Amino acid sequence: MSDNDAGGKGQEQEPKRAARPVTAAARRERRASARPAGKAAKDGDKARPSGKASVSPSADGAAKAGEVRKGRATPKRTRKDKKPSLFARLVRFIREVWAELRKVIWPTRKQMVTYTTVVLVFVAFMVALVSLLDFAFRKGVFWLFG
Repeated sequence: MSDNDAGGKGQEQEPKRAARPVTAAARRERRASARPAGKAAKDGDKARPSGKASVSPSADGAAKAGEVRKGRATPKRTRKDKKPSLFARLVRFIREVWAELRKVIWPTRKQMVTYTTVVLVFVAFMVALVSLLDFAFRKGVFWLFG
C-alpha cells in the first residue's frame, strides 16, 4: 500500500518533515532555531551528549554539586610507542592504498576515448606550433647571420 492511498483506516499518517537545508546558512539557521541558546536538552533527549563534564574542584578539593570528578590522573605521554615492523607498515600501506582506490570514480569507456582524443589533439597542436616556431627562428637566424 502506498502513502497516497486514502483507504488506510486506523493508520496514522506521520507529519512530513521539512526538506533538508541546502545552503550552510540555512543549516545554521535551522540549528539555531531548533534549540534556543543556553537551554539544556530535555531529560528524555539522549541523542546528543551535552559535552565533556568539567572538573573544577573548590578550594578544599571537593567537587561542587552537579559536577563529575574524573577519579584518576590523566596518563603522561612521555613514553614513545613502539614502531611497528617493516612488514606491518607495508601491509598497512597496501591496505590504505586499496581503500583509496575503492573511492575512485573510474571513467567509462566513452569518457576515456574522449579524454584520450583531446590529449592527442592537444599534443599534435603543440608539436606543430613548436615545429613552426623552430622553423621560423632557424630561417631568421640564417637570414640575420648569413
